[in-house]
Amino acid sequence: MRPDFQPFRPFFRNAHLATIAGNFWKRPELAPWPVEPVLHRTAPDVQILIQSQRPAAPPIGEILMLHGLEGSSDSGYLVSLAHAALTRGYAASRMNLRGCGGTEHLALTSYHAGQTSDLLEVLRQRRQASGLPTFLVGFSLGGNIALKLAGELGPSARDLLLGVCAVSTPIDLAACAAALAEPRNRIYQNRFLSRLKDRIRRRHLQAPDIYTLEHLPKIRTIIDFDEHYTARLFNFGTAANYFRTQASNQFLEHIQIPSLLVQAKDDPLIPFSVYDHPAFSGNPHLRLIATDHGGHVGFISRRQPRFWLDELLLDWIAEISNKRAAARVS
Repeated sequence: MRPDFQPFRPFFRNAHLATIAGNFWKRPELAPWPVEPVLHRTAPDVQILIQSQRPAAPPIGEILMLHGLEGSSDSGYLVSLAHAALTRGYAASRMNLRGCGGTEHLALTSYHAGQTSDLLEVLRQRRQASGLPTFLVGFSLGGNIALKLAGELGPSARDLLLGVCAVSTPIDLAACAAALAEPRNRIYQNRFLSRLKDRIRRRHLQAPDIYTLEHLPKIRTIIDFDEHYTARLFNFGTAANYFRTQASNQFLEHIQIPSLLVQAKDDPLIPFSVYDHPAFSGNPHLRLIATDHGGHVGFISRRQPRFWLDELLLDWIAEISNKRAAARVS
C-alpha cells in the first residue's frame, strides 16, 4: 500500500446508516466508456452476461467484478469500482451471476453462494481471449465465491489470476445467516427475501415443476429460504449442509495467490468474530484490512476520495502488479 494512503475516515459511524448509504449513494457515470455486453457459455444450457468496458488506451490489465446476493452488474459498488479501474487504465468487467441482471432466460438454474463453476469457466475463456493480467474482486456473496474458487484452485489459480479481493464477505455462511435473522437486521432480511421470493415466482413461470410455490408462505428468514429452496434445488439436502460445504472459510488456507480481504468490524450482517480464523496468521498470501466502521459494503468516506474502498482496492492491485513486474525483471 502506498505510504501516503489515507486511512478510512467514515462519513457515517452508525453501521446501518453506512450500509444504507453505500447502497443508495450516487455513483460516477460510466458513459465515457462504451459498454460491450459479452455472453459466456459456461455449461450447455447456461450463459453468463458480462458488461465489459475498456479504457481509451490499451488496458494494463483486467478487473473482473462479482456482485452480492440479488445484485447485478448495475450494483453501485461495481459501477464506482469500474469507473476507478477504467480511469487508471484497466479493463473493467462486471459479471452477472447466473440468472441475475435480467438473464434468467439464459439459464434455467440460479446461483448460490459457493457456485464457482461459472466463474472458473469465464476466467478461462477471458484469459484465452485477451491474455491480460487479471484480478478478481468480489463483494459480499460474490466475495465468498471468489475466495472459494481461489482456494479450490490452489497454486493453479496463478494460471488465471494475479490476485483476489473480497469485500464484506460472509466467509462463515451459517454465522452470517444467523446474524441476518436477528431483529436488528430485519430491514435487510426482508429486502433480500422479497427479491428472492419474486425470483422464485418468475422461475415458476419458466419451470413450475422445478420452482414450486408451496413453500413461499412459510419463508420468514434466509435460513428458511435456503432450507426449502437453495438446498433442494442444488441437492445440498439441508441449509446447514449448504452453509457448511459452500463457506469460503474452509478454503482460506489453500489460497496460493495474493488475496486482500476488506471488512468493517461493525458490519451488521457479518459478525467480525468469523475473521478470527487461523488462516489469516498462517497463510502469507492473505491480507486482512479491518476498519472500525463501514457497515456492509458501505465505506463512504467523509473526505475525498468519497469512495475510499475503490482507491484502496486499486492501490493494492497496482502494488501486486508492480511486484510481479519487478520479479520478472530480476
